[in-house]
Amino acid sequence: MKRKAFTLSEILIALIVIGVVAALTIPNLIQKHQQKAWDTASNVFVKKLEEATKQMNAEGVLSGYIDTESFVKQLQNYIKIDKICSNREVNKCITQNIKWGNTNKTVDLSTIKNSYYLGQETWTTETIGIQFSNGINAIIAYNPECKQDPFNNQINGISCISMLYDVSGYKAPNSSGKDIYAINVNRLGRGSCAFELNGVCYGAPFIPQNPLSYEECMLIKGKYGISSCYRGTNAKDYWAAAVKQCGGINNLTSRADLAALMNYVYKTDKITAQSSGYLYHDINLNLDEKRYREVFKKAFVNNEDFYWTSQQYASSLAWMYHPYFHDILVDPQRKDNSNYYAICKY
Repeated sequence: MKRKAFTLSEILIALIVIGVVAALTIPNLIQKHQQKAWDTASNVFVKKLEEATKQMNAEGVLSGYIDTESFVKQLQNYIKIDKICSNREVNKCITQNIKWGNTNKTVDLSTIKNSYYLGQETWTTETIGIQFSNGINAIIAYNPECKQDPFNNQINGISCISMLYDVSGYKAPNSSGKDIYAINVNRLGRGSCAFELNGVCYGAPFIPQNPLSYEECMLIKGKYGISSCYRGTNAKDYWAAAVKQCGGINNLTSRADLAALMNYVYKTDKITAQSSGYLYHDINLNLDEKRYREVFKKAFVNNEDFYWTSQQYASSLAWMYHPYFHDILVDPQRKDNSNYYAICKY
């Protein structure tokens, strides 16, 4: 009986096809695996940092420091730190040059001397470098106005710091949106945008620092363009704090700004400044996770992100983004919610 077999030319063609397919797919798979590993390392690190600062609050040692170094020396009692680098030698703790923003602009971290260059103009503290025991390197600034309440286990002390950190240490690519992550970094350097779109320069999203009381809001409302202050019982006005941190209501994203960002993230043109209520899946909102990372400097996580606009709560509705349902929605009232993000524009 005559047996059929592959010819040598057929085998070679099959091997070539397999090789071509592998060459096209394997690098992409490796890249996705590497990004997932970086994201996991970042998420684990942030959770440990939150636990450390919550414990500091519980023990009454979260606030009261006049400089960043004093805070970090206390922090190392709650999370493992191998090395602390002074303001003059930050580059001995973290890669000196990194890529920042969607334009991949190179930023020299040795020039990031104080909180101003992390977009925290009102803190007036110097930056220092840190190397954590888990291999993460960082540059950090502390907010000297950080508040604590040992009887409140809801206080997240991570809002007291501004930090840029590299989960891969000194290894490449040293680029935001990849192995470089940020906590409360509104911008980097004097004029480096976290994201540029349609000629507008945006800072990275941040959780507003130190919510304002009604009385505190009333004292600053004229200076920062706030038309009215939230007067709830024991009011904690995070929105007014965001306006203050951005330097005025005109520096907080408008509905049109947020619409532009959301259209970019969703690759659509369906969202406008006039959009109201929910925009459901029937208009085909499909999140582009790569673009989401470009804009928001972190991986997408279900049901975690809300973004304020400059729209006044007391006078009308405020616009937010709800990624878990992939919707744009309108919030009917001002809320005491410390998990809402803000975005400044410059």
